[in-house]
Amino acid sequence: MAHPLRENSIIVLGDWLQTPAGAYVKAWEQARLDALTADIFGFNAVQIGLPEINALQANRMPRKWQTDRHVPANLPNGASASVVVAHDFTELPFASQSLDLVVLPHVLEFAAEPHQVLREVERVLIAEGQVIVCGFNPASLWGARQMVGRLSGAHFLPQHGEFISLPRLKDWLKLLNMEIDRGHFGCYAPPCRTSQWLDRFGFMEKAGERWWPYLGAVYMVQAIKRVKGMRLIGPAWNKNTALIPNGVPATNKSHRNKHGQD
Repeated sequence: MAHPLRENSIIVLGDWLQTPAGAYVKAWEQARLDALTADIFGFNAVQIGLPEINALQANRMPRKWQTDRHVPANLPNGASASVVVAHDFTELPFASQSLDLVVLPHVLEFAAEPHQVLREVERVLIAEGQVIVCGFNPASLWGARQMVGRLSGAHFLPQHGEFISLPRLKDWLKLLNMEIDRGHFGCYAPPCRTSQWLDRFGFMEKAGERWWPYLGAVYMVQAIKRVKGMRLIGPAWNKNTALIPNGVPATNKSHRNKHGQD
């Protein structure tokens, strides 16, 4: 069962994206996600959590879903994905090996069992399917600011999130046979609360990319699911994936029974 405080933190992060610092992060991530997902092809794509960011708007797959713990009141402009409610991200309502792309925008750092969420993503991805993970970088000025905030009580980000370092995330992905394809860092300005100060530090974007590329406030990692002993010849997508009436791939019953569910 997910920890209630951490569940609420995901919702709070959506509110935080409305602040100047949040808008700064959201703009960078939206632009990067558009660039990464535009050329990922297949039939089924899913964004898990944080509907305030439209991670799949540039992707051209015919079936796209937004999975969240509640029905979002306000979806981003241009949102075209169907909404699927999943109360637990460690039990996704999709069949095994049915998805070509899964995007996790800041889900792992606010999940009670982040490694189990990744295991579930590995289950639903087809061979050579891709996952994109967005996260806050603890090895950054923002990470240091968050650590100080925990001591002083003046939090810059939702306090119950646990930043996951990139080496740690890479280890988790490697254990699940996920091969890192590419990674990006961004948002090099200091953790300022006003647009005025964030704009003043705008010069740090290009400087950071050149001189201290691993110290960006946020990172984005793209990985590919590899299956040992399998060699793909031509397109491996399956147009006839079993679907339930509303168009969502049916849940794998054996996976649920393993966890003691009907």
